[in-house]
Amino acid sequence: MTDPAAPPPAPLPAVPPRWFIRTAWVVHRALYRISGGRLGLSRPRPGKYGMLRLHTVGRRTGEPRVAIVAYYEDGPDLVTMAMNGWAEAHPAWWLNLQAHPDASVDLPGGTRRVRAREAHGVERERLWAGFDAYSEGPSMAEYARLRARRTPVVVLEPADR
Repeated sequence: MTDPAAPPPAPLPAVPPRWFIRTAWVVHRALYRISGGRLGLSRPRPGKYGMLRLHTVGRRTGEPRVAIVAYYEDGPDLVTMAMNGWAEAHPAWWLNLQAHPDASVDLPGGTRRVRAREAHGVERERLWAGFDAYSEGPSMAEYARLRARRTPVVVLEPADR
């Protein structure tokens, strides 16, 4: 039974349709490629997460794969979420990193070798909450309600650590 005095649940945040999200990804990658890397990557700043290029190895093919993902910095680590435009399935880049955690990233200041791992427990909650400082609008917790499965928080640690 529900409490009639309890406030109604907040509406789910609005997200663009899937075709729009996929088109935006294609345009973003093309913008990076056409500009020779001058456009498309950015450092995080208050109210705006950064964008990096993540180089992985395909889990089935062994072929190089590239994705552009949002991130923020936590000391020497880069933090991202394995979401797929808030779709239910995990993104291919996360499945690739689970099979081959050694990767590299292109940042505005250059390339860095990294090793990926999933954050758990208190660390996961701290890093998840950290994303709210870099995004405007609904909180990450509100967006998480769009998915039935838990969104992994991925830590990209320097490979030389």
